[in-house]
Amino acid sequence: MKPTARSVHRDFAYFYLGLIIAFSFSGIFLNHRRDWHPRRYTYSATEITVPAITQPDSTVNDAYIETFTETQGIKDNLRRFVIDKNQLSISYEKHDVKIDLSTGKGKIEAYRTTPILGQMTQLHVDTSKWWIYYSDLFGIGMLVIAFTGMFIQKGENSFRSRGWKLALIGIIFPLIFLFLLS
Repeated sequence: MKPTARSVHRDFAYFYLGLIIAFSFSGIFLNHRRDWHPRRYTYSATEITVPAITQPDSTVNDAYIETFTETQGIKDNLRRFVIDKNQLSISYEKHDVKIDLSTGKGKIEAYRTTPILGQMTQLHVDTSKWWIYYSDLFGIGMLVIAFTGMFIQKGENSFRSRGWKLALIGIIFPLIFLFLLS
């Protein structure tokens, strides 16, 4: 039996169904990560008080942060720290700390990865060699699904009759967001 556009389209869509669903959900979650980040949810928040600091630029340095980390019992890898208008922000891989240096009052928030959703979002950023190969095949599969989809319908609803107009709009929208609204 000779493969048709319909059978190729169907079989590629079936094969990639799980990945299409995972990428769809995780992509939506990543689009809204400022409101809710699926890779990190707060599971504890602890109010703290440290001695106030009047001259943070000369006092808060790597040694201060290291001592603070040990004193607070934070067993995590430091990513960075910054002082902005007497506000000290310390970012660890699984903790965030905010301290008002003029009062010494602050908060330590600890994070965990949201089960399942957090792992799905990892698919968008994974850089292992085998995942990249599989993702490349997925990209090729999506192209096959797109191109075979153009030839499934015949008649007045075919790609040649009206589908090209919708496809053109579908191409223009991302370009508008990319070049005019970003």
